[in-house]
Amino acid sequence: MLAFFTSSAQVDLLDIVALCAGLGVFLMGMKLMSDSMEKFANNKLRNLLNSVTNNKLKGVGVGAAVTAIIQSSSATTVMTVGLVNAGVLTLVQSVPIIMGANIGTTITAQIAALQSFDVTTYLELLTVIGAFMALLGRRERTKTIGVILAGLGLLFVGLDIMSGAMADMKDSPFFSETIQTITNPFLLVLIGLVFTGIIQSSSAVTGILVSMAASGIVIGGGGNAVLYVILGTNIGTCVTALLSSIGANTNGKRAAVVHLLFNVIGTIVFMILLLCWPSFYDVTLAVWFENVPATQIAMFHTFFNVVTTLLLLPFSNVLVKLSKIIVKSKKTDKEKVCQFIDDRFLEMPSIAISQAEKEIASAIGVAKSALDIAVDAFVGKNNDRLAEVEQLRGKLLKSSAGITKFLVKVSSEQISYSDEKTLSALHHILTDIDRLAELAENIRRYSQVSQERGLEFSQSVMGEISEMHSKLGDQFAAVLTSVENWNGDLLPQIEERENQIDECKKALLDSHIKRLNDGECKIESSSVFINLVGNLERVGDHLAKIARSVAQ
Repeated sequence: MLAFFTSSAQVDLLDIVALCAGLGVFLMGMKLMSDSMEKFANNKLRNLLNSVTNNKLKGVGVGAAVTAIIQSSSATTVMTVGLVNAGVLTLVQSVPIIMGANIGTTITAQIAALQSFDVTTYLELLTVIGAFMALLGRRERTKTIGVILAGLGLLFVGLDIMSGAMADMKDSPFFSETIQTITNPFLLVLIGLVFTGIIQSSSAVTGILVSMAASGIVIGGGGNAVLYVILGTNIGTCVTALLSSIGANTNGKRAAVVHLLFNVIGTIVFMILLLCWPSFYDVTLAVWFENVPATQIAMFHTFFNVVTTLLLLPFSNVLVKLSKIIVKSKKTDKEKVCQFIDDRFLEMPSIAISQAEKEIASAIGVAKSALDIAVDAFVGKNNDRLAEVEQLRGKLLKSSAGITKFLVKVSSEQISYSDEKTLSALHHILTDIDRLAELAENIRRYSQVSQERGLEFSQSVMGEISEMHSKLGDQFAAVLTSVENWNGDLLPQIEERENQIDECKKALLDSHIKRLNDGECKIESSSVFINLVGNLERVGDHLAKIARSVAQ
């Protein structure tokens, strides 16, 4: 048995270990670089995704840019599935983003292909440069850039280790003959698919192929053989999105299917091309990029995704229709407690936080609806809709629990200091929203008691309450704008409105005391009135607290 590993006719166990170690270093470098790039460019990522429109070319650009930043088409596609699942993107809008993600992921292969040039050793020095920046830097920005550089350097260290291992394995007749005897195009596609499905990174498998090419290892006897493996990697990268779509709603599943259709159709087109043109590799890539086989592979990876996008982009609506045929509509998708957040966004914490902000803005809107119904019932002496207040409060309690759970998950990811501050602010805002729901419930009870006891209030009193409620409506609108844009510029305006509401409360109570003294109001209605006005004033206080949390 030992002879199997040590004989010159067989692959040395140490070479296999070195190959695995190199792959581990390569993957770790990708992970460090992508996580830090995401932290470094979090605001740009948010702006990119918020700029998505029905413009297909812009969608492709957004998908390519986001993937180039985070170095993972799988992560971009998973996040896109989440956005469709949350209703933030339509299925039609998601198609160009998915196509762009496939183009963006080819950047890693292009970086890996640099090992064919003499600069590789110098690029490996980025590891130590980045490490010192991360360890010694005082500013968070400097540390993040350091980790990015260290991750990039580790990519080349991993590629160098893999290339060295493969150079030794090349001398083994057993390995060389085994690699060269696999010539069946469909088997080669299957190999690329399976390995990518296992590693869940087409960039990593392409990096291995680049290292093999740089070491002079020829797959399937040369020619188009290695290209078939690359085609398989493009289908294999769909595995992550398909797994992620489990549990998504109908459109979320369809987005994952669109990703699969894109790569399968592209693979079929290129399979036909390569089978009909056996010398494609030799007369194109081998000539255009002579003596740099690693670059030849990287360029084909890019060529496949760009051409497939150009071919299928005009037919994106057809892909949507096909996905609808494959994934049938359900009579009813289960109603979600939280509409904008999804665990799939944890792939990109900055996007997850942005979605949490939208969810919290939605919760503020629900709290406003509950308050409006309760006050309108009191002023209009109509309790027909009071049950809705309890329902809305129950909805808020569930969504608050869901948002809190989601924020805890986000905080366990690698996030920047600014994102940590935002998370803390969101937790405080959730507390204030819970208080708003309680205040709406209090006013509901006052309205109910007022009707049950037959308490009477003058038209002037009802008018003053309505005026105070109107001022709160203006404050709600300003606070919602602040949360939706996560911008504290409106804080002075909101605090001024809070002061106006405080003065309104004082004026209402002074007028009430005067009416009591003049015998215009009954004592039994006094408690309800005073408590109702006090609760309205507290609504203003909590809205101002929310605005301060945004501005911190």
